[in-house]
Amino acid sequence: MKVALVFNPFSYKVHEENLRIVQKYFGLFPPLSMAWVAGIIREAGHEVIIIDARTLRLSMEQVASQLKKYKPDVLGTMMTTYMFPETLKWIKYLKSELQSSGIKAKVLIGGYNLRVYPQESVSHPEIDFGCLEQAYFTVPKLLEELESGRNNYESVPGLVWKKDGQVIVNPHPEKIVFNNYPNPARDLLPNDLYAEFPTQRKNFTAMVTSLGCPYECKFCEAGGCTYNPRSPGKVVNEMKECVEKYDIHEIDIFDYEFTAIRSRVKEICRLIKDNNLAITWVCRSRIDTVDQDLLKTMYDSGCRRIYWGIEHGSQEVLDYFGKGIKLDQVVSTIEISKQTGIQNLGFFLVGVPGETKKTVRKTLDFAKKLDLDYVQFSKLLAKPLTPMWKQMVQETGKDYWRDWVLGNEKDRELPRPWLKTITNEEVDKLARWAYIKYHSRLGFLLRHAFNCKSISELLRKSLAYFEMIILQENVSKPAKKFIAYSENIFKVMLKRLEWVKRNG
Repeated sequence: MKVALVFNPFSYKVHEENLRIVQKYFGLFPPLSMAWVAGIIREAGHEVIIIDARTLRLSMEQVASQLKKYKPDVLGTMMTTYMFPETLKWIKYLKSELQSSGIKAKVLIGGYNLRVYPQESVSHPEIDFGCLEQAYFTVPKLLEELESGRNNYESVPGLVWKKDGQVIVNPHPEKIVFNNYPNPARDLLPNDLYAEFPTQRKNFTAMVTSLGCPYECKFCEAGGCTYNPRSPGKVVNEMKECVEKYDIHEIDIFDYEFTAIRSRVKEICRLIKDNNLAITWVCRSRIDTVDQDLLKTMYDSGCRRIYWGIEHGSQEVLDYFGKGIKLDQVVSTIEISKQTGIQNLGFFLVGVPGETKKTVRKTLDFAKKLDLDYVQFSKLLAKPLTPMWKQMVQETGKDYWRDWVLGNEKDRELPRPWLKTITNEEVDKLARWAYIKYHSRLGFLLRHAFNCKSISELLRKSLAYFEMIILQENVSKPAKKFIAYSENIFKVMLKRLEWVKRNG
């Protein structure tokens, strides 16, 4: 079987948690989920390609032209809840173009959205199948049924499909063991084009070394999901492959909580050093799962930046969310991390229950006290399956995300029924105000300017700062022509031209 996986571009949405300028400079990340699926498809003995139309800035017409030449049996895409309508638009166009050329490709969709709205997602006539859970068991079995012609879809675990006009959701009794997964098929990606806002070394990539999170923060969609880590050997084997095959020198580990198991982190660090991997790596961590000894071990193996889930400057808010940390712990851990030589980014939320202008200022003052290298002030969003989402549905009597997936909703700011003293519009204004106030300190600006490792890094950060001041609107608006920032646009266009020349 021949499978084509397409990662489409998407615009900025008003209902997103980030401001538009933040989202623009957030980064160009590899479609890692697709690369995992591609690895699984290959391991099952099938042929697969990935078209990263977002990074290469490819049009629907250009992608369709390549697909007509490739003649896939299956067309696959990743359907996030937030970008669902745009991806559906791409599916409609590509499937229509293939059919007009006599290519009867089946459409398979996957992603977290399928766990929340499986029936609604697959209800659209252009979509044939959905992958309910992870692809490890579902996709190979589906391809087996299609290739054999048996089409016994009832036997495919975790498959969402249609029978007599009804959407069927198969159970998924098999246990997912993340350690059994093959490495992502990065050879199918333009690895030299990826970067995130703080990137200092190229090439850059993202990694995931564990699924789920053992903690249960009320605002997070991963809270309480089974923690499923890969072994240290598998993790470092993938890192080694990144270095030796793809000339990658900076890796962002996208785990929800990388430092959950201390002994595992220590062993990963030991193996990085034993293999002489000259890499810079980044991770996400809780404040209370590290100490000076572990941070030093991490630094010695190449960890140069940690993203901390701090969330707010009020202890009452942290307690409400079930963070299980104290503000003095935050101060202590950040200070130790600084002494170790690690850069620090703090995630903060604006628009939390009980939020006022005064509490936002308190959070900003706390961030300044910590003197973090990077900050992110996100608008609290009622994400699907979170307690905040349940509260929104209960108090408004309407499931915005369900209607969005069904095509019955427009892009708009979501209700925040937990807000009593400020409005949604004020949340936007306060998030922008916090960004500008934090970054406009002379000492901060000079430190960052002198610490930049390249002209491209200095330009990226300078543009982001000035665009936040000049171009970021006070109240978020749709941006249909939104394009994520690429600091080397000439390289992107050259790659694009090469791709078009090679594929037609």
